[in-house]
Amino acid sequence: MILIIGIVLSFVGLAYLCWLLFTLAVYALPLFIGASLALAAYHGGSGPIAATIVGLIASSITVVTGQLIATRVHSALIRAAIALVFAVPAGVAGYHAALGLAQLGVPAEAWRQVMALIGSIAVAATAWARIALIAPPDTGGGSLPASAVRLTSAAHDG
Repeated sequence: MILIIGIVLSFVGLAYLCWLLFTLAVYALPLFIGASLALAAYHGGSGPIAATIVGLIASSITVVTGQLIATRVHSALIRAAIALVFAVPAGVAGYHAALGLAQLGVPAEAWRQVMALIGSIAVAATAWARIALIAPPDTGGGSLPASAVRLTSAAHDG
């Protein structure tokens, strides 16, 4: 009975880790930028508290800037490019996370790499979709959507 509970809890834990990985994938680029600037500030002579503050500010600015650009720009190509900038570091993080999980249960190195590649693609696609789809596409300069036009004309007809 304890063995079954252990197996079930292992699957629950693995599912939670996968959910957490997909949820936090969007923040791989801000984490990288914040950590890089924090280390640069620390090696530049600031203390650990000041370096941490610099890193937090830099990563927060990165997140806010990415979201503002994604919501304010009407060009789908530019939104896709911004999403790609966020998706590439997420894909790298997803590769390493999936490789680490695959090393726990997959004995063959080739299958570990396949699982890591699949994980990388899934995490990068999730991060790209979350950023690229953060704002609805331009509907033509403030005109009513087609469904609202149909509802309005139906109300006038009947």
